[in-house]
Amino acid sequence: MATADDTLNDWLRDAHAMEQQALTMLKGQESRLESYPDLRGRISQHIGETERHADMVRKCLERRNTDTSSLKDAGAKLTALGQSLSGIFVSDEVMKGSLASYTFEHMEIASYKMLIEAADYVGDGETKSVCEAILRDEEAMAAWLADQAGEVTRTFLQREARASSAAKR
Repeated sequence: MATADDTLNDWLRDAHAMEQQALTMLKGQESRLESYPDLRGRISQHIGETERHADMVRKCLERRNTDTSSLKDAGAKLTALGQSLSGIFVSDEVMKGSLASYTFEHMEIASYKMLIEAADYVGDGETKSVCEAILRDEEAMAAWLADQAGEVTRTFLQREARASSAAKR
């Protein structure tokens, strides 16, 4: 039977893989958002945050005398690559990407809330503080995406209407 410390380590490895998945997904989106400069800029900023998050989680694992899971990291990256590539084949890629990003942020939020509780339970205040800091970034990104959803939708629909009317000429 696993101890609470073992479980926390497993969840931290999952979080590291989740951050690797987010990086692959975000980089795939960023490269195709030239028509949405605000969204692209915020995605670029979040890529930097996500790289920092992965490093922070890795350091927690090292401090806890364990390491990341290469298998989990590779699986997460492969999943994200598939998600990213699937967006190329749909005309509303920006909308599907925004939806995926918003959903993914909430998965990260839930994961870090669980990690905070687990770290607190085992008495690992440093890991708890790290996860609280990451949680704030994830909540900020989710809130930004929610605030921008209307604008991204309107911009997409306006572009579609212009393209449709140009095609009819």
